[in-house]
Amino acid sequence: MAFRSNLKLVLLGGAAAALSSCATAPALEGVSAEAMAIHQRMLTLDTHLDTPALLDGPRGYDITKRHSVDRNGSQVDLPRMNQGGLDGGFWAIYMAQGPLTPEGYARIRDTALIRSTSIHEMVAANPDTFEIALKAADAERINKAGKKIVFLSMENSYELGDDITLIDTFYKLGVRLIGPVHNGNNQLADSANMNGQPAKWGGLSPMGKAFVKRANELGMVLDGSHSADTTVEQMMDLSATPLVMSHHGVDALNDHPRNLSDALLKKLAAKGGVIQMNTLFLKTLPPAPAERTAALRAVNDKYPGASTELAGPRYEAYLDEIEAVNKKYPAPQADFEDYMKQILYAIKLIGVDHVGLGGADWDGGGGLTGYRDITYLPKITDRLLKEGYSEADLEKMWSGNVLRVLKAAEDYSASLQKK
Repeated sequence: MAFRSNLKLVLLGGAAAALSSCATAPALEGVSAEAMAIHQRMLTLDTHLDTPALLDGPRGYDITKRHSVDRNGSQVDLPRMNQGGLDGGFWAIYMAQGPLTPEGYARIRDTALIRSTSIHEMVAANPDTFEIALKAADAERINKAGKKIVFLSMENSYELGDDITLIDTFYKLGVRLIGPVHNGNNQLADSANMNGQPAKWGGLSPMGKAFVKRANELGMVLDGSHSADTTVEQMMDLSATPLVMSHHGVDALNDHPRNLSDALLKKLAAKGGVIQMNTLFLKTLPPAPAERTAALRAVNDKYPGASTELAGPRYEAYLDEIEAVNKKYPAPQADFEDYMKQILYAIKLIGVDHVGLGGADWDGGGGLTGYRDITYLPKITDRLLKEGYSEADLEKMWSGNVLRVLKAAEDYSASLQKK
């Protein structure tokens, strides 16, 4: 799968290719010209982009313009995709957990439909730049056409309410990767984060089991991230096709509900699944400095409604003050080396066929010291090459593994149609 978009420089071979690549992609500290060239020619996908939440936000978000993680916290846009060599991925329809009531279901269903529409509008507004992908094979075709790949995913299926047939609606809207739950148990499953409540189902609910079956029938890949371990294991047992953990970690280095044990990782691999490595929950962090907390509270008190109502010069003034606080009192974060320890541990445990490198949780709380937005992606490629992994290994982890799982889901669905 060593192909690349027309937005990237065509490699001519040898040292000249490496030098040319550096002329196109700005140098990244610590990343060799050879590693940058290799990274730019591979197909790279991320399985969990939370950027759609910005698209239908109160101020909108122009995906074609460069933004700043320092300025407004955003981590994904077209210029940075080009710079960091990200060819696309799964753009998430994320909905927060709400009450398990008809009113709650109806409200969140409508919000989810709006978010899915925002993704389609992003593509429709930029037809020469983005294209919706519906099948695994679409990724290579879109990439060769010089466009960014837009698969849709759903993080939390709370919006299905008590109507399992809505999964068909979201499939028709393009969703190909779907998880049952987010933070808090819902009508489908128990969550890794139960918000202080006891387990509701001991894994999947009866509706959750029907959810797994219908996803299989449609050819959707099941996403185990945010699910309780019991839910993940039951999904593995019930699903006819492999699971993807779209943004997940490993328990062995930090025992956390959002990370998987070695036993479950080995079971995931044995069933053909893939874990996409998250930048969160890498280690226990100290609490934020009291000065930071107080300074942020003071800024937010000064600008009430900043997240939903402010616009224009007043909003820019708010960002100025938040940026100053972040520089003076940085939030505690894990760093790039912590992330590499997790990636290397997972690879050594279950192999390059079952680990994915795009699942950092960009625009959803992810990012690290030394790995702050998608312009830093080539650092992973550089480091793994230095660790002795081949370009073929990297191609699997950057996109090949998840596309294999998606193709398996498609093939299973097609086999049912023939019966």
